[in-house]
Amino acid sequence: MHSEHIGSFYSAQLGDRRIHPELVGGFHSQIGIVGGGFAGLTAGIELLKRGRSVVLLEAERIGWGASGRNGGFVSAGFAEGMDAIEAAVGLEDAKKLYKLSQEGVSYVRRTLEGEGAATLIEGHGWLKVQRHKGADALKRRQEKMATHYGVDLDFWETDQLKSKLKTDRYFHGLHNPEPFHMDPLAYAEILLEKFLRLGGIVHEETRVLSLKRNGASWRINTAHGCVSCEHVVLATSAYGVLNQTYYPVDRTMQPVATYVIASEVLGERLRGAVDFGGCVADTRRAGDYYRTVEGGERLLWGGRITTRRSEPKRLAELLKAQILQIYPQLGDFRVDFAWSGLMGYSRTKMPLIGELKPGLWAVTAFGGHGLSTTAMGGEVVAKGIAEGDDTWRLFNAFGPVWAGGSIGRLAVQAEYIRLQALDRFEEARSGRAG
Repeated sequence: MHSEHIGSFYSAQLGDRRIHPELVGGFHSQIGIVGGGFAGLTAGIELLKRGRSVVLLEAERIGWGASGRNGGFVSAGFAEGMDAIEAAVGLEDAKKLYKLSQEGVSYVRRTLEGEGAATLIEGHGWLKVQRHKGADALKRRQEKMATHYGVDLDFWETDQLKSKLKTDRYFHGLHNPEPFHMDPLAYAEILLEKFLRLGGIVHEETRVLSLKRNGASWRINTAHGCVSCEHVVLATSAYGVLNQTYYPVDRTMQPVATYVIASEVLGERLRGAVDFGGCVADTRRAGDYYRTVEGGERLLWGGRITTRRSEPKRLAELLKAQILQIYPQLGDFRVDFAWSGLMGYSRTKMPLIGELKPGLWAVTAFGGHGLSTTAMGGEVVAKGIAEGDDTWRLFNAFGPVWAGGSIGRLAVQAEYIRLQALDRFEEARSGRAG
């Protein structure tokens, strides 16, 4: 029985391709990668380019987890804010980390262009919009990003914002022209094709049962086979936690769910409400994020972050109601696709990247900000393995730290509820933009 991708807008665009068979028997490779998302594929590609042999094991399908289910936003930065990163490592190292994340954005863009798939980029720019009055916080962010990180953000007043987003719910915004958005599952397939072309070996539907140190090498054990290798790269994220892939890494993450829907084709009705082709997200602590797809014909909308692992029975109705609060002029519309995905968050909200033990590497826990940082992390780990580069040590301050297990999950959910209450209070106090 073959694993199938979740029924999403992305999987509906995916053509048929062959399944790479489960690992059966014993093999040797210089590198064994566990996890077939962006991080594992990128690390594998960069190692193959450096002359290493690589076997990649994926428990389901390539891009099956968060890599193939997310909102498709490609932007610099991390799940954690830069203020907190500066407090943890100091300004100079924070600058280095942000620059790495920018390089991750460039990596994705170069890959698309190099693979003849630049048309996969569906729109440019990112609007961060505010749903309450008071522009001081946005202007402070604008100034800090310019002075500390060399990023020029444009401040949008209410009238400018309303000319693009036809709603009275937003007061101010910051526009960043650098990010872009794309179909993430299609990108995973592009990475897979490149990995295979470079000589990598892939086994799907191959769940890792254990990792064992075997002298100077490692042994990856699966249900019907094993891989002996000099280095193991763990790139599993939230679904690895559920599968109990490797406890010392799994314990550092909390699986956090987010939900996404895609509307029916709305055409002019949508363009009359959202006249912006880039990424949109609000500044709330647990906010909405959305973009138009298919040339502005459909709306793809995400939100409702929670630590619950079950999909709400009324997911489509819940998100549709949120959309109509912002854009009531859309009227009643059909939701053609609704799906959920799990993100792997560490307690620090920063990725876990680096060598955990001799020959055992992690590149995981990207939270809700993985499209650029997985590219960066995969390349950083590959350079660490193949070249002895120590850039990965910039992440030493962020883990691994136990995420608290089930108690931690309850604490995270309680914090989300508190933050959502603060959001509602600020919006009620502000009223609506005139």
